[in-house]
Amino acid sequence: MKRLLFVTLGAGLLASPGTGAQSTAASIQGVWKIVEATPSPGARPILFADRPNLTIMTARHYSRVEVQADGPRPVVPDVAKATADELRAAWGPFVAETGTYEVAGGSITMRPIASKNPAVMGSGVFITYGYKLEGRTLSLTQQRNQNGPLPNPFTLKLERVE
Repeated sequence: MKRLLFVTLGAGLLASPGTGAQSTAASIQGVWKIVEATPSPGARPILFADRPNLTIMTARHYSRVEVQADGPRPVVPDVAKATADELRAAWGPFVAETGTYEVAGGSITMRPIASKNPAVMGSGVFITYGYKLEGRTLSLTQQRNQNGPLPNPFTLKLERVE
C-alpha cells in the first residue's frame, strides 16, 4: 500500500506555467528532491534523506525517479535466473514516471504518459495536488484523482536542487 501511495504520487512535483524553462525562486520549474512524505494527515513523516530521488519540472512536463527502500536494493547477479522474490526486491521499490501537468489556481494536475506502473498510464488517469511554494521548499498535498476526492491525502515536501 505504501508503494502504491508513492507511485500515485506522480511526483509529485510540478512547475508553474511560464514562458521560459529556466528555474527561478518564484517558480516550481526546476529540479527537486523529495525530503519527506506524510502518508496521511497526522501521520509521522517518512524521511527521504537516504532515498535517491529526483524530479525535473519543465514548463509543461515532469519526470521523476525514486527509490522507495529503506536501504540499498540488492543487485541481481543473473536476471534470467532470478526468482520472483529477487526481482521484486530489486525492482519493486523503484518508481519511474513522466508526463504532463497543468497549473490552475493553487492546484497542479499531473497526467502520466509513461510509468513503471502501467495502471497509472490509462486514458483519463490524473492526480491533482494542492501546492505551496515557500522559498526553496515545495509542498504538495494530494487532492483527487480520476476516481474522485482522496479521503486520506498524503503530503510531500520537496527541496529545490537547482
